[in-house]
Amino acid sequence: MSAQTKSAPKTRNTTRTIVEMKDAGEKISMLTAYDFSMARIVDQAGIDIILVGDSAGNVMAGHETTLPITLDQMIYHTESVVRGTEHALVVADLPFMSYQVTETGALDSAGRMMKEAGAHAVKLEGGRTVAPAIKKIVDAGIPVMGHLGLTPQSIYKFGTYKVRATEDIEAETLIEDARMLEEAGCFAVVLEKIPSSVAAKVTGNLAIPTIGIGAGDQCDGQVLVIHDMLGLNKDFSPRFLRRYADLHTEMTNAIRNYHKDVKTGAFPNKDEQY
Repeated sequence: MSAQTKSAPKTRNTTRTIVEMKDAGEKISMLTAYDFSMARIVDQAGIDIILVGDSAGNVMAGHETTLPITLDQMIYHTESVVRGTEHALVVADLPFMSYQVTETGALDSAGRMMKEAGAHAVKLEGGRTVAPAIKKIVDAGIPVMGHLGLTPQSIYKFGTYKVRATEDIEAETLIEDARMLEEAGCFAVVLEKIPSSVAAKVTGNLAIPTIGIGAGDQCDGQVLVIHDMLGLNKDFSPRFLRRYADLHTEMTNAIRNYHKDVKTGAFPNKDEQY
């Protein structure tokens, strides 16, 4: 007589899990989420890391840049996502000016994200200028993911969203910054919108994983904004984006059908009443 065996429950990914994936040659999947319902779907689909990005300022609040979103707002989004997950490692962005002023201020912001929101790690943008703050945060026991290349919080400094590190000097600076982030204690680093050849060099030089977005196929993992990859956002079409669905059209049609049924009295029908 055969007996049915229950599959073992999934365990929570940790920073150690993510580093071990690089060591094993296993690619790492990361997507953004900003609320409980979306996070639950992403988590149950098996994504390794959920990033609560400051891109919430764009896709959730409608701001032109990521700069206006506050630490309190990021804590709200992050705690909502954490409640919706069981498996994924949840990494939260520290927003603009919550870590750049002083190292102590950076630690306070990271501490709030861990204590109040329940995040498993935080992410900071920048290289050598934020390395001391990263070290202070890591020394306090808080995992940090770095972010190099196109750094949206510095958009007014650069004045463009074009590909970064296309020139040799900037590429060498980025590679050195990546080493400094690793030395400061980062467990992983996002590489955004840089040439694939530069991303390959960074990936080969680091013991920690690289997560690419517009950085080619040689990174240890990939991340996309979920509203972009699901086709909810029709206005953003960079070269690196692959849309896996067209939910904008699907949702628009569904809402129009609901509107029509309400207007004509077709909804609710007899079976949809008590």
